[in-house]
Amino acid sequence: MKTILTGDRPTGKLHLGHFVGSLRERVRLQNSGDFDKIFIMIADAQALTDHAGTPAAVRENILNVALDYLAVGLDPEKSTIFIQSQVAELFELTAYYLNVVTVSRLERNPTVKAEIAQKNFEASIPAGFLCYPVSQAADITAFDANIVPVGEDQAPMLEQTREVVRKINELYGETLVEPDILLPQNQVCRRLPGIDGKAKMSKTLGNCIYLSDDADTVAAKVKEMYTDPLHIKVSDPGHVEGNVVFTYLDAFCSDTTTVAEMKEHYQRGGLGDVKVKKFLLEVLEETLKPIRERRKNFEKNPAEVWNMLENGTKVAQAKAAEVLARLKHNMKIDYFK
Repeated sequence: MKTILTGDRPTGKLHLGHFVGSLRERVRLQNSGDFDKIFIMIADAQALTDHAGTPAAVRENILNVALDYLAVGLDPEKSTIFIQSQVAELFELTAYYLNVVTVSRLERNPTVKAEIAQKNFEASIPAGFLCYPVSQAADITAFDANIVPVGEDQAPMLEQTREVVRKINELYGETLVEPDILLPQNQVCRRLPGIDGKAKMSKTLGNCIYLSDDADTVAAKVKEMYTDPLHIKVSDPGHVEGNVVFTYLDAFCSDTTTVAEMKEHYQRGGLGDVKVKKFLLEVLEETLKPIRERRKNFEKNPAEVWNMLENGTKVAQAKAAEVLARLKHNMKIDYFK
């Protein structure tokens, strides 16, 4: 059986980095008919590891993420969309997995290290945050997922899951399914930079274009995009490497011939940033306008969105209970069976 598990932390509305890094691919996989089950998790428990003081904001963002999911084309008839914290089995699995992972291994996880530095935790790292790779291992294995489509920055997290699976299977026999990563095919999409040229588009850094941004906001953000600081005059030869506008064209524009011609023109001089940005805006609007319109329709009935999440969570809970029962049986701790 081919099963997918993927998801997002509800720390804000989703942005273009999410779209090219995972959402677009999820919709394609969902509609391909190649998979038996697709589970998409809104990881609110993970969000609370560093937003414990603002649970109301996390709650609000659960709805925002669900709206973004529906707006990009994820279909609850084809994909099970659920809320992590409402599946108690995930927390019990995490508790068992923590016994086979060392603190030093968690501290070496490159994704965790990068986020600790970004959030300035230093010596005040919340234990829940340090351990969230183990929680993520529970999220993946609870659904027997063998394929996890994620961005490149999440590869270390998946490798840690694979280590947990191997150790559990070594100790208790074949119990868990070992997952494989599925990266975006377009290399550029694996880590979309922020509009300021920083390595990653991030809500924390404030360098995002959100899927729900209106047309004027998108236009203003494109206008601010980092290009080539040495390309002062239109006649100056420019650099396309590290030029965010061209990176976004590579990620979003299907007309690769036109993009290649624009790059060549820019490099030899005679093509201004304003013209390139205008073209990028047209490309982005072609993607964002239908998403924006679908989101507005779903926003009209939030109760229906919550009902969809409740139904999906019941399906997810039933599957997670099945996997937990298998683990406890193999560990010989299902005492009353």
